[in-house]
Amino acid sequence: MLTFKNFNIADWFSFYRIFAAPFLLALIWFDLRLIFTWLILISYSTDAIDGYLARKLKITSPRGSQLDSFGDQITLIVGLTGLLYFENDFIKENLILILIAFVPYIIQMLIAYFKYGKATAFHTYLAKLSAVFQSLFILWSLFFTPEYILFFIMIVIGLLETFEEITLIYMYDNWASDVKGIYWALRDKRRLKK
Repeated sequence: MLTFKNFNIADWFSFYRIFAAPFLLALIWFDLRLIFTWLILISYSTDAIDGYLARKLKITSPRGSQLDSFGDQITLIVGLTGLLYFENDFIKENLILILIAFVPYIIQMLIAYFKYGKATAFHTYLAKLSAVFQSLFILWSLFFTPEYILFFIMIVIGLLETFEEITLIYMYDNWASDVKGIYWALRDKRRLKK
């Protein structure tokens, strides 16, 4: 049985992101852009903190990895919702490109759910880089105005990361967490064959 004492400090940062989501959505509803932007910045910051703490304190676990991924997805959805609401004209102007990037992500999620029964939690280097550019673009857009160079970099890295995730899903018969990337997955498979 899982109880709150079974969770470590890194998990609590993931919980923060999950529990903050409804409050952030309420700030969007009440059109409080500046407060929303500062609080979404805090949520994005906790994403960097929880992973660092888990590795530093050697408290990584598959459950924590999955919790972190769920917190990441919730925060991304809330950030994109804020961007959609506060920068609606930019979203409308770039909807085709956004869909080109978003549809493969949905496909990747569906493949993972059909194969593993849950979302992936590979946490590859490319996924981390993609998360940095997503949060950077969203925060820049909310604090200032959307910047096209950040937008295009975010789209390209996001697509590369999605295709890497799909490849890794087909490489791993069973759900795995904390895979650094395709190169490391291939190296691990070669080592297991020896």
